[in-house]
Amino acid sequence: MKDLGVAHVTLDSVYEKSRSFKTLNRNLAKAVQDLGEGVVYLVDGAASEDNSVKILCKRFKNGVRVINGVSKVSAILEKAGFADCSYTAVSAYELSDKLKEGVLAPLLVFDIDDCAFASEVKLLLADKFGDEYPVRYISGEQVKKIPLYELDRQKEYGYFTAVALEKCDLFEKNRFTFDDLVEIVVKLRAPNGCPWDRVQTNETIKMNAIEEAYELVDAVDSGDDDKLLEEAGDLLLQAVFHAVIKAEEGAFNATDTVSGICQKLISRHTHIFGKDKATDEESALGVWDKNKMNEKHQATFADSVNDVPKAFPAAMRAQKVGKRAAKAGMDFLDAEQALASVKAELKEFETAAKSGKKENAFLELGDVLFSVVNLARKSGIDAEQALKETTEKFASRFTLAEQKALQEGKTVTDLSAEEWDRYYRAAKAELLKKE
Repeated sequence: MKDLGVAHVTLDSVYEKSRSFKTLNRNLAKAVQDLGEGVVYLVDGAASEDNSVKILCKRFKNGVRVINGVSKVSAILEKAGFADCSYTAVSAYELSDKLKEGVLAPLLVFDIDDCAFASEVKLLLADKFGDEYPVRYISGEQVKKIPLYELDRQKEYGYFTAVALEKCDLFEKNRFTFDDLVEIVVKLRAPNGCPWDRVQTNETIKMNAIEEAYELVDAVDSGDDDKLLEEAGDLLLQAVFHAVIKAEEGAFNATDTVSGICQKLISRHTHIFGKDKATDEESALGVWDKNKMNEKHQATFADSVNDVPKAFPAAMRAQKVGKRAAKAGMDFLDAEQALASVKAELKEFETAAKSGKKENAFLELGDVLFSVVNLARKSGIDAEQALKETTEKFASRFTLAEQKALQEGKTVTDLSAEEWDRYYRAAKAELLKKE
C-alpha cells in the first residue's frame, strides 16, 4: 500500500487491545464502521470466510460489497485429504473456543504462523486428541504425516501452514470424549456386543453405582490421584450405562441426562445465572434449597424431608432428614441441647433393655442413634464421615493389637477381656505416636 501511495490505516492496535478472537472480530468491525462510508477493508484469504466481514455484512446488509481473494481453506483442503468428506476448518486463533464447543475430527487448523504458536496449538489439540494422534503437517507445498507431538518441531511455519487431523476409529484412540463413552456402551449392548453387557437392566446394575461411589470416596481418602481418576471414570460409566439402557427403551438418552444436570445447575444457581444474591456459603445454599423446592413442587417441608433417598446409608439419611426438618424450625437450639437428648435416649434404651423386650430395645436404640446423629449435625460434624473414620481407626488398632498378641505366642481367641484391653491400649498408644 505504501509503494502504491494509497492512503490507509492499519488495525494492529485493535488486535493488541482485544481479549479474545470473538471480541477481536467485533472490534475490527466497529473500527471499520467508525471510518465511515467509502472504505475498502482488506483481509487475507477469502473475505467471505472472515468473521469481521460477516459482522459488517449483517450490520449493513446491501451496503457492503465483498470481493473474495483466494480461500486459504480451499488452497489447503486437497492437501489435507478432506476434499471428499465433511470436515471442520478453523483458524488457529479460534481453536480454543472451537474446542470448547466440541469440534471433532476431521479437523483442519490453519493460520499456524510460527513455532511458538504451533506449540500452543499442539497443547490444545493434544488435550483433546492425545499427543500421538496422527496428523498431516501442511506448509505451502510440503505435506507429511507426523504424530501430533512433533507439530512444533518442523522447519517452517507461515501464512499457509496448517495441520489436518483425520477421523480415527475408537480402538485407535488414546484420548476419548463423553460421546465416545456413550458409543462404546452402545456397541457393548448391541446384538453382536458383549454377552454380559447385553443382558443387564437398570435393576441388575443399580447397586454397582453405590459400590463405585464408595470406591470413589476411598480413592479420595487415599490421596492417590491415579486411583481417583480411575474411580471417577467407573462412576461415570454407571450413569452412562443407565442412560443407554433408557435410550433403548425410548425414555431418555445420554444427551438428555447431561442437559438435565446442566439445566439444574443453572436454575439452582440463580445467584450466578439470575437475579438472586449470595455473599457466603450459607446464603448460596439457601438459594439452592429455595430453587430446589420450587422445581420439585415441594409445597411443605415434609415433602422435602420425605424426598431424602431411602437408599442412603442410615447415618447419612438421618443427618439429611434432621437438617431438612431444621429448616422448618424443628431443631435443637444448640449442641448442648442435642447432647441432653442423647443422654435422655440412652436412659430410655437402658430401661427397655432391662425389660427384656427386644422390640422395645430395638426401637429405643434407633432413637439413641438418631439423637447422636443430631448431636453431630449441631456440632458441625458429618456423622457418616465421623463413623467411617472411627471404624477405620478401630480396624487399624485391632490389627496391631492382634499382631502384638501373636508375637507373644498368644492365641487371640483365648484372650480374656482384660488382655484384649491391654493389647488394644498398647496398639492405640503406638499408632497415636505415629500420627
